[in-house]
Amino acid sequence: MDDRLRAQLAAFLDEDLAGGDLTSEAVVAEDRSARGTVRAGAAGILAGVEECLALGEIAGVSVEARRGDGDTVAPGDVVLELTGSARAILGLERTLLNLLSHMSGVATVTRRAVDAVAACHRGGGSPQPPRIAATRKTLPGLRRLQKKAVVIGGGLPHRFDLGEAVLIKDNHLAVEPDIATAVARARQAIGTAPIEIEVETAADAVVAARAGADRLLLDNMPPAGVREVVAALQSAGLRNGRLLEASGGITMKNVCEYADTGVDWISMGMLTASPAPIDFSLHFVS
Repeated sequence: MDDRLRAQLAAFLDEDLAGGDLTSEAVVAEDRSARGTVRAGAAGILAGVEECLALGEIAGVSVEARRGDGDTVAPGDVVLELTGSARAILGLERTLLNLLSHMSGVATVTRRAVDAVAACHRGGGSPQPPRIAATRKTLPGLRRLQKKAVVIGGGLPHRFDLGEAVLIKDNHLAVEPDIATAVARARQAIGTAPIEIEVETAADAVVAARAGADRLLLDNMPPAGVREVVAALQSAGLRNGRLLEASGGITMKNVCEYADTGVDWISMGMLTASPAPIDFSLHFVS
């Protein structure tokens, strides 16, 4: 774990402890030691174990993992064991549980989407089911952790930030509306790196592909529209070697509708923007 992430985790703890822990300091003797276990309260995919171990080091608490990132957990499963100062464990408790619950929620919904698409895929459009990918719809400050949880759940992290890849979207095209010109400018600026561009119609997809775009973003496009784009590219001999990404408004309720459209990726903002947390609890044991 790099120093930047460790400092971020320390800041998470400081958010809760900057003013001290009035209750524990008043009630629990300073020299009292304790042992606690963290158990899952719901089924899901575990994520955040590495971060919990680091939080323990920062807080001076011994944290031992009983399960690992990517494991499937059931209600009642022990995932972590903590030993050390009772005050330190109490000060660490909420930050550790919040992080574990959130990251596991991201990993769990990602795995559900991956499994759903695999189960729905019937071979139409492509021999393999589309990959599930994240977006930049992450909570400020949590992007690294949320994208890591997506990967643990079996998804793709996609762009980490604006400097990682070129993605020409609708607002870029509002400034430079000519698709071919936009792609040419991007190619001149970045050389051989992949260029992705958002297209709204099958005709625009063909123009973008002929201009040299490597990836096409089909944003807020219904499944029928996606199939139309795929068919147009195939007819023009431009489909092979070009990645197609469906995005926008895709949730667990409609993700299967895109399984056989012929896209390579399905990106879902809800993986990181609104995942249901997985419940975990910490209890002291004798």
